[in-house]
Amino acid sequence: MIVPPVTHGFLDVGGVRVFYRQTAPTGTPDAPVLLLLHGFPSASHQFRRLMDALGDRYRLIAPDLPGFGHTEVPEGFTYSFDRLADVLEGFVSVLGLDGFVMYTFDFGGPVGFRLATRCPGRITGLIVQNANAYEDGLSDLAREAIANRPGVPGAEENVRRMLDLEVTRGQYEEGASDVALVAPDGWTLDQHFLDLPGRRDAQADLLLDYHSNLARYPDWQRWLREHRPPTLVVWGRRDPFFTEAGARAYLRDLPDARLHLFETGHFALEECLPEIAPLIADFVGERLTAAS
Repeated sequence: MIVPPVTHGFLDVGGVRVFYRQTAPTGTPDAPVLLLLHGFPSASHQFRRLMDALGDRYRLIAPDLPGFGHTEVPEGFTYSFDRLADVLEGFVSVLGLDGFVMYTFDFGGPVGFRLATRCPGRITGLIVQNANAYEDGLSDLAREAIANRPGVPGAEENVRRMLDLEVTRGQYEEGASDVALVAPDGWTLDQHFLDLPGRRDAQADLLLDYHSNLARYPDWQRWLREHRPPTLVVWGRRDPFFTEAGARAYLRDLPDARLHLFETGHFALEECLPEIAPLIADFVGERLTAAS
């Protein structure tokens, strides 16, 4: 198998220069599209190995959300989950993506679900990987973090402590069955971007806005019930933030969803990509068969 190259570029979306990676399988211009939405504190680079594994079959597109990776924003950009969803909606429109399977992880969940409720007809399938949409899935640690919001004494200081190297590395390694399988490249590159000028301010704003997502949970759950997107849930069950109960909660609204739990932590692809990639390939392949 010859893996097609991953290409990189920028796309102007209302003054935001969105950096993105994509694959284009040779000889298959109509290959199914997977939109890969990264989490905190990472960027599209977290999907590099997945793109190598599946890039010969599918068109995989992974943007860096504003405040992450290589994406550049104009002065005065407001960092909120609503605003990130605005940019993602524009990105999808400029690329002309009328139908795609959406992969959501961590922060990519609330941004992606906002997109789904705005443009439900574009989502042909859903892959959920440690992207929480139910209060069931919030650990005590997550609830403590979400309690930090504007106006709460000490909140900004609390969230800024979450941007240090020790915490960044811990998000990758905590819960892993074998830390030796978690390459240091991911958290090292994440910290590089976190330490760029202005990035800690951007991330602090987003962390202080995270509470806005909980108010949207009922809307997202309603969207799941009403639209019933074919769904694959793959979840690191040792995630210290988003618990196994959050993965199982999807089955309340999507009883036909496929659920696979792995003995790993938050960044499940780091340790379990060899098991997860075939599940994604089978899931997308069956969606094609059902549609034909």
